[in-house]
Amino acid sequence: MSAASRTGEPDRRPARAMVLAAGRGERLRPLTERVPKPLIEVGGKAMLDWALDHLAAAGIAQAVVNLHHLGGQIEAHVTGRARPRVIFSREAKLLDTGGGVAAALPQLGPGAFYVLNGDVVWLDGLEPALDRLARAWDEDEMDALLLLHPVIDAFGYDGRGDFAMDAAGRLRRRREREVAPFVFAGVQLLHPRLFAAAPAGAFSLNLLYDRAIEAERLWGLRHDGRWFHVGTPEALKSVDGALHHLSDAAARK
Repeated sequence: MSAASRTGEPDRRPARAMVLAAGRGERLRPLTERVPKPLIEVGGKAMLDWALDHLAAAGIAQAVVNLHHLGGQIEAHVTGRARPRVIFSREAKLLDTGGGVAAALPQLGPGAFYVLNGDVVWLDGLEPALDRLARAWDEDEMDALLLLHPVIDAFGYDGRGDFAMDAAGRLRRRREREVAPFVFAGVQLLHPRLFAAAPAGAFSLNLLYDRAIEAERLWGLRHDGRWFHVGTPEALKSVDGALHHLSDAAARK
């Protein structure tokens, strides 16, 4: 049951979602030479299933998954899945994150929709993160709402962060030589209007984030659960061990 259903508020959750699964996963080579990164198992299941299971729990009935690198394996993996029902956006050449979403817009409908990275692994806090994003969404103020995780508590992450956030939730980029307090968690709500005047072909969502920052329409929400970064084979082992430890601890309670 969503937070809106529990409180009697209108259910504003998106009806549709997309999972980005077309990339080559180059930092996880040689594992990704034979298996696409979203199908690599961590914590007992494929990373793609972590994303799809979160969408199913949020009530999403249909999700677009884009395909390129070893896409046939992904298609076979999700065939027959009941919730969410998966439809595919096949890319003859890689379109990057922005181009991939833009190509799938006709399948995503006119309203705001979730976009999840196909290799994102997170555990919810007191309330599901997808419900929190939907409840925080403001149609009048936002073109994009990103889930952010504190750098200091991002398991397996050793970067300098991506964004700073003001008290209201508006975002700005990390400045040169700065360590930003938040890393983008790979989970977001986007509106199709974000893609107005987007370039054709391959491009990064970062281009559209920067435009939204200029218009003060890029917002963030702090994640209140656990978040895990799977960037290298070594990180994969660490994250897998941490997830199994957390699962065993929960089972003993």
